[in-house]
Amino acid sequence: MGRPRLKGKRLPTLAERLHDPDTEWSTIIVPTWYGDRDKAVEVLSGTAVWYHAGMVPAPIRWVLVRDPLHQFKPIALLSTDLSLDPAHILMWFTWRWQVEVTYEESRRHLGMETQRQWSDLAIQRTTPCLLGLFSLVTLLAHQEQDTHTRQETWYHKARPTFADALALVRRQFWTQNTFCMSDSDIEMVKVPRVLVESLTDTLCYAA
Repeated sequence: MGRPRLKGKRLPTLAERLHDPDTEWSTIIVPTWYGDRDKAVEVLSGTAVWYHAGMVPAPIRWVLVRDPLHQFKPIALLSTDLSLDPAHILMWFTWRWQVEVTYEESRRHLGMETQRQWSDLAIQRTTPCLLGLFSLVTLLAHQEQDTHTRQETWYHKARPTFADALALVRRQFWTQNTFCMSDSDIEMVKVPRVLVESLTDTLCYAA
């Protein structure tokens, strides 16, 4: 009598499965665990229904992960794709960390800010273009391996910063665009070359 059942018999919670001594765990190897070496973890997986009052029940695959070396706390992962195996779900979860680190370091070291366009399409275009531009600058600067790194008075830089890379790329483009029609003798300039180099270096960092 009445409406058909929307959910079946209540299943054990993930916490109950975690502390159940009869639980049979499987061991899988996760490649490049958070940028480190391959790591062996124990997993337990199954399917269930995610139910909330007033909402349509959603079938999910859950994956319970624990570390046999106890280096991290047990975690639970959920996916709405029931065809995925636990190894793929866990691998995609670790890939998410690389994306988060990319955005965090882009904000901290490159000054990339949250996009302020009103259109979602504009936001989806701008952020990839900025990340692509950062990569292009890095590749262009990497070609100049023997370029002298500008040193600051207050600290010593063992390797060039991104500001150095930007200045180097600006110098390359400006030299090609400004002096491409000059005389073949590149040492002939109307002002002393030391002054030209000093002004160019200053503008490259100030632009």
